[in-house]
This record gives sequence, structure tokens and C-alpha cells, in this order.
Amino acid sequence: MAPRAAKTEPGLPDPSCIEGAPHPRMAEAVFGQSKAEAEFLEAFRAGRLHHGWLLTGPRGIGKATFAWRIAKFLMSQPEAGGMFAPEPPETLNTDPDHAAVRRIMAGSEPGVFELKRGPNATGSALSQDIRVDRVREMRSFLHLSASDGGPRVVIVDCADEMNVQAANALLKLLEEPPERVTFLMISHQPAGLLPTIRSRCRELRLHALDPEAMAQALDQAEAMDPDVDMMALSALSAGSVGEAIRLINLGGLETYAQIVDLMATLPRLDRPKALALAESFTGKQNAERFDLALGLLDLFMARLARAGVMGPPHPEGAQGEAKLMARLSPDQLAAMKWAALHQELGTRARHGRAVNLDPAALVVDMVLKLTAAAA
Repeated sequence: MAPRAAKTEPGLPDPSCIEGAPHPRMAEAVFGQSKAEAEFLEAFRAGRLHHGWLLTGPRGIGKATFAWRIAKFLMSQPEAGGMFAPEPPETLNTDPDHAAVRRIMAGSEPGVFELKRGPNATGSALSQDIRVDRVREMRSFLHLSASDGGPRVVIVDCADEMNVQAANALLKLLEEPPERVTFLMISHQPAGLLPTIRSRCRELRLHALDPEAMAQALDQAEAMDPDVDMMALSALSAGSVGEAIRLINLGGLETYAQIVDLMATLPRLDRPKALALAESFTGKQNAERFDLALGLLDLFMARLARAGVMGPPHPEGAQGEAKLMARLSPDQLAAMKWAALHQELGTRARHGRAVNLDPAALVVDMVLKLTAAAA
């Protein structure tokens, strides 16, 4: 059996997975991406299937899930030709009982290789990038599986993480692609890829999910909270199911509501409330919540600046947000002030994280800056 992607070392997280959600290959459907699906299917039905596809769009909107959906589709297609050839497929749907689909779900399909980050040199953590040795493993897979004669799929998750050597090694394969191999390359920021890689791939642009598609995706990932406000969740996650899962797992909606509630006291800041919020992020056990809180403060500032130009946000990220922002950012002049402060606080937050500033002190400092601006 041909080798597939190197297994993630025991004890290390799988870089392809969102914490709290199953592996993307386990998903049965992709939601909110009908345009991209139709574009790929049209190329397949016309016999113009490109060897390299670049799946782009914001992080967490289902690009990896879409790549695995394509892999299941390609690996389960009957051989073309003959008078009894089946009708061209109308969708990318596959039979879950098909042998290839079942092997993919089990992570044992010999015709699929997943190129992703592996352990670092000591094996103590994941590498920060995809290194050239992983691409060499992929080339070995392509060489050994060539004798099978069937279709093969390489999923790169994600292409943004390749270092220079790995990117150049992959480029050589894209320039002279092996027969019957389809490369599915996931990219959150395609502008950062080598121009020569982009030029040898056909781009499929995926889009942020609307609240209905978000609810369906969360339900499929078994991460749906029946009590969650889907409109607020969709607004704060920017249509990213990955970010939505993070918000649910870490109490992000509640934290954002606390931020809005605190900002509603401006310009006469409720200091005890500010200190209580800041101190709730202290301690190693709250490191993830602290990172989330900084992100939500940054998001609040961005929405506040935007409100002065485009009006109060809709939908709201928390109850009372629209009324608060209409008061604090009523016009373009206010919007410019908040935009400048947004940039300044973003720089302060990054510096504070870099020097391991006490979380409570950093949050209080940012809130005091907001108070001064509101005054």
C-alpha cells in the first residue's frame, strides 16, 4: 500500500483540525459554497479538470472540508468510456458506502495524500511550517502509487505554511504534474504564495457563511449550541465556522457582551466592572480566553470605527451594541478618531503579548485608553 500523509505524532494536535470539531474528511456536506461546487463540477463534466486547484477564502469557512469532498468525489468516480458509461454527475455527492469513500473517512485511502505540518526537530511540538521533507514524502507517494493507474489526490493544508524550500519542491510537481493527480491546495492568503504556484493553479474562491449555512455547518460538526444567538455568532465570527466554534468553546459571545456592557458606561467608566473583567483573564488556564478577549476588543474597535461611516452594526454582536455605537461614533469625524485608536491599541496589544505583560494590566490599559477617547 502506498504511503499517505505522515501521521501526527502521539500527543501533538492535528494541524488540519479545528479544536472541538472532527477532521474535515469526516464531513458529509459543505454548506454555503454552491458556486464553487458548480464551477468545479462544470470543469469535471467538460473534461477540463485542471491538475492544480487553489481553494481560497477566509480562514475557517470550510475550505478543507471542500477539499475532502472533492477527494471523495474524484476517488469514487467510475472509469469513463464504453457504451455503458454512466451519466455525468450532477453534484459532488458521494455514496457513503462506496469503498473509496469509506477508506477516506477511515484515513486509509492509498490514493490520497495530505500534505501538512509535522513534528518539529525534537518531536515536542508541531513545526511552524511545512518543510521540504514532507514534500519528499509526497513525491515518494506519487512515485509508488503511479503503478496503480488510478486517480490520486494531494491535499495541501495549508499552502500558506510551506517554507521556501517546500514551495519550490512543490512547484516542480505543478510544472510537470504526474498523470491522474489532482492537487487541492488550501490557502487563506493566496497573495503570499509564489506567483509561479498561483499561475499553475485554477482558483476556486469560497465565501463567508451566512447564519443559515453557519448553523448547518455547526450542526454537522456537532458543535451547535441550541441556545446560541446565530445572528450574533455569525457577525462576530465573520462567517467563519472555525471562529464560531472557538467563540462557542471559549464563551466568546458572553465575553463580547461583557465588553459592550462595560463600554456602555463610557465616558464615566465603571472601574470595578473593568477590573473584574480584566482579572477574569489572568492565569495560565485562561490564556486562550485572554487571546480571544484581545481579539474581541480589537473587533469592537473596528466595528465602532465602521459605525461612524456606515451606521450602527446590524446584526448586533451583543444586545445594546447598536445603540452604544450610535452614541460613541455618530459621524465620520468620530469614526476617524476611533480608527486611529484602533490601530494604536492593536500595536499596544501585540507589544504587550510579546513582552508577556500581565493580562489584567494590558486589558485595563486598553480600556482606559478607550475611556479617554470617549471623554
